[in-house]
Amino acid sequence: MLRFHFTSDDLARVRIAPGPDPMWETLLSAHVVNQRSGSILFGPWRGRVLSGLPPAARMLLRLTPPQGYSPDFLTPLTGAEDFEVGLDAVLSTPPARLRHDISRLARGKKPHLWMRDLADGSAPALRGLGVAMRTYYEQAVGPYWSGIRAAVDLDRAARTRAWVEGGTEHALRTLHPSIRWEHPVLSVSTAAERDVHLAGRGLLIIPSYFCHRAPISLADPELQPLLLYPIAHEQVWTDRNFEKRADGGRQLTALLGRTRAAVLRALDTGATTSELAQRLAISPASASEHATVLRNAGLIASERERNTVIHALTPLGRTLLDGGGRVPTPLTATAADPL
Repeated sequence: MLRFHFTSDDLARVRIAPGPDPMWETLLSAHVVNQRSGSILFGPWRGRVLSGLPPAARMLLRLTPPQGYSPDFLTPLTGAEDFEVGLDAVLSTPPARLRHDISRLARGKKPHLWMRDLADGSAPALRGLGVAMRTYYEQAVGPYWSGIRAAVDLDRAARTRAWVEGGTEHALRTLHPSIRWEHPVLSVSTAAERDVHLAGRGLLIIPSYFCHRAPISLADPELQPLLLYPIAHEQVWTDRNFEKRADGGRQLTALLGRTRAAVLRALDTGATTSELAQRLAISPASASEHATVLRNAGLIASERERNTVIHALTPLGRTLLDGGGRVPTPLTATAADPL
């Protein structure tokens, strides 16, 4: 059991990340790739990645076993949704942190020679790690990023709604089935027994696409406290989650109107039907009708949270809204919403 011990200051400093973290999604997806028996959800994706994964990416897979410890330095908290920013932070890891994390990973077994070089901060070893991480990301994560972002946005909207309606403690209590909140302790079902005293540092909560078994955290309690939780998923991975459907062109003709274009823009950050109506000064019935058309066209997804329906963009909807692709905007940790 992992237990986070809160003070009153910590409760005021709980916040949810503004989107998925590219370094965490890279690490956690590598865990999935390393599993011998892929889940139903990620099986098709895993097969596709393994069939086309260049040898240069294998170095990362050796650092990310499917169970047990993975080095904390692989997931620096940069607050940016740009993979290259995160990679720069990884490659700038202080030598002491490299030695600590690699030694912990190799505990009880003989490390590879390149792993010892990495622990020593060798420039060639770090360059090799950079090549491995970038190669892996470009094959396994980058092509699906818009879909990952859209799925996380939808789940995040539901969590934010829980915070608005019931406060921080309600949001913590409903975060995930394996999480239990009993003031002032947040308990997470894990194999190892561990206590983390937040001591006024607060807690950053990060919704994750590839975190699919149970919530996880950093191993080192001295680092910025954070908790990743698995978002709600469709039951199986399909290309429809990430790619434009063949008949999308015909369905998109329903969007050739000013109001529906405004609806699409209003859903950039997600909204309930009532909020959508308020933002556009239209009736809830009209907002619901437009949302139905956009959903049938594959541009938005909707999720019911008790008596509320929350809408968010799908990958296709985001691509259309962005005009074919937008450079990710850096997001600082302080910009994260409170939870």
